[in-house]
Amino acid sequence: MGTYFIKEDKTMPEATSEYKEKSKPKGKPRIHLLDEIRGFCVFCMVFYHAFYTIGIFFNWSWGMWLLNFFTPAEPFFAGAFIFISGISSNLSHSNIERGAKLFFISYIVTFVSFIAVGNSAVIRFGILHMLSICMMLYGILTKVNKLIPLWLGFLLEVVLFVLTMDISIKHTFGIPYLWNVSVPAWLYTTDFLYPLGFPQAGFISSDYFPLMPWLFLFFAGGFFGRIAAQKKFPKFSYKKHIPFFSLMGRYALIIYLLHQPVIFGICEGVKFVVSHINH
Repeated sequence: MGTYFIKEDKTMPEATSEYKEKSKPKGKPRIHLLDEIRGFCVFCMVFYHAFYTIGIFFNWSWGMWLLNFFTPAEPFFAGAFIFISGISSNLSHSNIERGAKLFFISYIVTFVSFIAVGNSAVIRFGILHMLSICMMLYGILTKVNKLIPLWLGFLLEVVLFVLTMDISIKHTFGIPYLWNVSVPAWLYTTDFLYPLGFPQAGFISSDYFPLMPWLFLFFAGGFFGRIAAQKKFPKFSYKKHIPFFSLMGRYALIIYLLHQPVIFGICEGVKFVVSHINH
């Protein structure tokens, strides 16, 4: 759009600040609460990966202790991040395009991780891989999803998420600790079904988020996100509360891509200094 100017005339309503405020185009208001929750999840992820690097790659006992201590919490902040990503899909112009770009980036991450740490700790199918496919599928199925009532779709996705939670770990389908059935063993004998949640014996991925169950949590967020698209979130969610987390949430992808090299660099620096002090 071009830029144009109107000579100020106090007799014209166009010149008043009230009119200018009302004449601003109103798009979808930013839901800062989502940024803040996403940012908090990224904050937790950075520290978790730091403990992983310190404990696994540098063999420092205190890092391993912290890793084991915080590991039970990892699915919760990762799940919150995935759910919010599903909500945000209702605010995106093109989920297919966005997902395709992220898919390309995710395999750059795979390549870089292979070069950096080798096959023993390569990221074969991490959270970026999973999210990219979820975004593309959500874009493809948008018209179908719109035929399903919001709360019915949300509840269905939550049920599917619960039923598939143990598929990749315990090889069972059902409600954890209450009822389950074994998944056919042959599904875990191939080397190409791991993206779905069927890793074969010996499968290694230092970051692993299979489509089952996480796809269903993403889609649950997608159904819930219709409320966001209708601008019906509570009023407080549109206001900033913690600017630091809000900023981290807005730049989550950049932080994800850069935090591991920074952590490695810091650890190598500390290792170098300590080794020279001891000598």
